[in-house]
Amino acid sequence: MLRKHRNEDLIVRRIAHSFPPSRSQTVRQFLSLGIGDDAALFRPKPGHETILTCDWSLEGTHFFREKHPPDSVGWKCLARAVSDIAAMGGAPRCFLLSLALPETHTGRWLSLFLGGLRRASRKFRCALAGGDTTRRNEILINVAVVGEVRSGSALLRSTARPGDFLYVSGRLGEAELGLQIVRRGQGAASKNNLLIRKHLYPEPRLALGQWLVKKGLATALMDLSDGLSSDLSRLCAASAVGARLEKAKIPRIPAPWAAVKHGCDPMQLALHAGDDYELLFAVPPSKAKLIPETFRGLRLTAIGRITRERQLTLLEENGRARQLLPRGWDPFRRTQ
Repeated sequence: MLRKHRNEDLIVRRIAHSFPPSRSQTVRQFLSLGIGDDAALFRPKPGHETILTCDWSLEGTHFFREKHPPDSVGWKCLARAVSDIAAMGGAPRCFLLSLALPETHTGRWLSLFLGGLRRASRKFRCALAGGDTTRRNEILINVAVVGEVRSGSALLRSTARPGDFLYVSGRLGEAELGLQIVRRGQGAASKNNLLIRKHLYPEPRLALGQWLVKKGLATALMDLSDGLSSDLSRLCAASAVGARLEKAKIPRIPAPWAAVKHGCDPMQLALHAGDDYELLFAVPPSKAKLIPETFRGLRLTAIGRITRERQLTLLEENGRARQLLPRGWDPFRRTQ
């Protein structure tokens, strides 16, 4: 069974056959040459800038082969990279897949992985344009995504201004709690659990990012992949500002008992846990009234303000303020 997959050309053909050429005119207008040659040919639309991003998904760091369904690994490796496109208010167009895996996983595991990746590709309207494959004992995945945004309209993390309101989408900390449940071996049988689904099948907030750009409502934008405390710290550093958050307003897991049951503090998850892929954005006071409570069913919450003082503070429920230190995900920290 495995011998027929030992030839790299056969694996490449399996990948290509999983992503047949799109009949969509939208895809054909920017991808004039896809899989099959040494490289793809990308044709950006007039009046648009190209967004480039890439993301690793590493066995043992981002997923565990014994715990994570292969289709979720396929979905998430693209969703994580596409979230960077959402964080600039852009639209994804195509992606490159670099995949290293052991021979033992070139059969059923690969088929399921490609199934999840294909579903994500269709959902996000992001076509496979090519990539590379190789053999390795552990599974390593790198996805590079090409996106577009109208020239001069991309939202950055370096343009927040003092006085801006800070908003987040969704609830924070749910994906990390989902991971804790999966690591305890409860994920495979409970994929419809909302917490587990947010960890296994995150939804990049593309529509929200594009709406903020179209309406001109935000001054700065980024996605929350490493945790609010760390990602907000990066936004403030890039904009040369600070921020003051109100603890009571930070949206967290609605059922605290679910977090406590797994030894987690809902507020600590909301402040420091990563993998949520929600959007963090700054809005000038003059436009704050134009931000709805929900956007297409997604909750939008004002959690604080941008300040001139270049420090992060957290206002407790008792009125006291304390410094908020970045304690989110850092792959180079010795303990997480």
